[in-house]
Amino acid sequence: MRSLHKPHSSVVTTDDLEYRGETNRQLPATLPMTETDFPADPERVQFLRAVADDIRGDSSESKQLANILYRTSDLYDDAEDTSPEEIIRNVKFILEVIERDGLGR
Repeated sequence: MRSLHKPHSSVVTTDDLEYRGETNRQLPATLPMTETDFPADPERVQFLRAVADDIRGDSSESKQLANILYRTSDLYDDAEDTSPEEIIRNVKFILEVIERDGLGR
């Protein structure tokens, strides 16, 4: 069961996710909002990329979702240089290309 942010709560609790092998892991109620608020976290990178690999399938939709998760993991990868804004722009571009049925090459 997952508990989402509540108005008077400063912590979000998840007990259905075994992140780093912990149950009932305490997560901050507010998410990082700037590029500098995403410290390197190799375990988070590994987790997000594992989820992306698990959901990647033959359909274009599952591939798109996996790509979004992979790009999101880049926020926490020391070797990557990206921001939430860049990820959103990239996702919008992908969706626009799909809507137009390709790049037109």
